[in-house]
Amino acid sequence: MKLDLKFKILGFFLFPLLLVSTTFFNKTQVAKAGLEFQWDQDSSHRRLKWFHKDNRKRVRNTTYFFLRPNDRQTSLIRVDLILPKTFKSTLKTKNITLCKVKVGGFEGRTKCLEKIPADVEINYEESSNDDKSSIKKLIFYPYSPIPNNKDTYAVVLKALNPKRSGLYQFHSFGQPIGKSTSRYLGSWTIVID
Repeated sequence: MKLDLKFKILGFFLFPLLLVSTTFFNKTQVAKAGLEFQWDQDSSHRRLKWFHKDNRKRVRNTTYFFLRPNDRQTSLIRVDLILPKTFKSTLKTKNITLCKVKVGGFEGRTKCLEKIPADVEINYEESSNDDKSSIKKLIFYPYSPIPNNKDTYAVVLKALNPKRSGLYQFHSFGQPIGKSTSRYLGSWTIVID
């Protein structure tokens, strides 16, 4: 009887120890959460959807900045994409496009369906040494206005990811037909690991 009681007490202490120790022997998988952080959460700050193929630093990447139907209230004759100063990457106009896209999901990939002909202008920030890495904004002038319909459009940026990991917040402005100024469309916060 005493021996049986000793085994029960020993089992009471060894069983939890055995359960805890087995978790150290298994290779744990890192779970990446789909969490997006916005600095300013007031009603004037709109969160826009985006997608990129690779989020590692210093990797050639394709990033889609989506303009969905509910992001565009009217037809647009101009679209501005303001890049953060910390996003240090060399951009070329041949690697920047505006297109009608099919947003991917479980059944398909994100891809351009139709390229929208547009003039692309890259405005550089004023600097004393003409440093091309301090880009301020990309301006798109489509040959015909981007219609206010059920299609999703995107600015597609093919470039090298920056050397520094972190959060990069891009802002978008659009000029409606008949207006002389652009209005705020929303912001994208992309993650580079």
